[in-house]
Amino acid sequence: MRKRKNEAGLTILQHSFRPFFMAAGFWAMLAIPFWLMSYVGVLVLPAGFDALLWHQHEMLFGFAGAAIAGFILTAIPNWTGRLPVSGWRLGLLVSLWLAGRLSFLGAAPIGPIATAILDLSFLTTLVVMIARELISGKNWRNLPVLVLISFFTLGNWLVHFEIIGFAETAEIGIRLSTFVLAILVAVIGGRIVPSFTRNWLARNGAEVLPEPMGRFDAIALAALIIFVVAQVFVPDHRLTSTLALLAGGLHGFRLVRWKGWAIFAEPLMWVLHLGYAWLAVALILIGLAGLTDIVPATAAIHALTVGAFGTMILAVMTRASLGHTGRELTATPGTTVIFILITIAAIVRVGAPFLNDQSLSAIWISGIAWTAAYGLFTVLYFPVFTQPRVQAR
Repeated sequence: MRKRKNEAGLTILQHSFRPFFMAAGFWAMLAIPFWLMSYVGVLVLPAGFDALLWHQHEMLFGFAGAAIAGFILTAIPNWTGRLPVSGWRLGLLVSLWLAGRLSFLGAAPIGPIATAILDLSFLTTLVVMIARELISGKNWRNLPVLVLISFFTLGNWLVHFEIIGFAETAEIGIRLSTFVLAILVAVIGGRIVPSFTRNWLARNGAEVLPEPMGRFDAIALAALIIFVVAQVFVPDHRLTSTLALLAGGLHGFRLVRWKGWAIFAEPLMWVLHLGYAWLAVALILIGLAGLTDIVPATAAIHALTVGAFGTMILAVMTRASLGHTGRELTATPGTTVIFILITIAAIVRVGAPFLNDQSLSAIWISGIAWTAAYGLFTVLYFPVFTQPRVQAR
């Protein structure tokens, strides 16, 4: 009866992926042009915040936070067998996300404490919701995901501690959340990429299949976690950079074990492998940036954020949106263009620091490609999010 009642409400509030994936796409489309105009001095944040801190905060806790909420709250019913978060509870959570975005833009009149309360309420409530669902469903296997999202949320608290004036913790907060998100990509990606690849290859009669999850995957994840701990507390140490190279190599080999070369015919598949490849590349570049002068640090971090995060989030949002609304799991030409645009954005942004006098032009090209990718996603998938599930013929 409860399920029927929820399905009778607003379509967009029936499942978490609908409002949150749309919010992630919309905010990604707006936040980067705003940052670029602030970067060249055309716009100034109303609250007088440091533009770089705003950019880092909103891409992590606004854009990525919405994508995390949409994915996790949609996946939890499959993990626990419980009904999805929907209706007024989902609407309240979306409202908290929106309040957080508006609070930063209006922080001057409302003050830093009110800004912190409004912004922190979203992720903190999300953690409580996830904990409630996992514990009620006795789904202990996925508690590590709850721990990771809790640390991701802690990073946002540390940012606000500095804004309020308690302590200078914004930098470590951004670093903590950024690299915890890298672990989350490795954990979730390590489940869905080989699983979806295996299903696709088996359905198409392929002879090669991804290697099953085993001891090597545990070693690769352990190496990444050790690197992240070192990166958070001693980011400039040479050992940290060496750990980054080790983790990058292990995750690159992990990706090779998933037989990605056999799925190039389907963009929904190769974009998942591409997103994970960016994670391995980013770790290697971070290691090289710390050990040599060859790779600028900004190139390495954008391989992680624009490359790994930007690509993997689009890969997951497009596939999940199609699958959970009963649509065919194949990329349309428009969806393929989205994947090409985000790839251009990542390559150009990583290459920008190497271009000297042309660096600023490359940053703008990357920003335009990013905005076009997420803008096209928002337009093409708006009917998917707002219309009822397609009924099977």
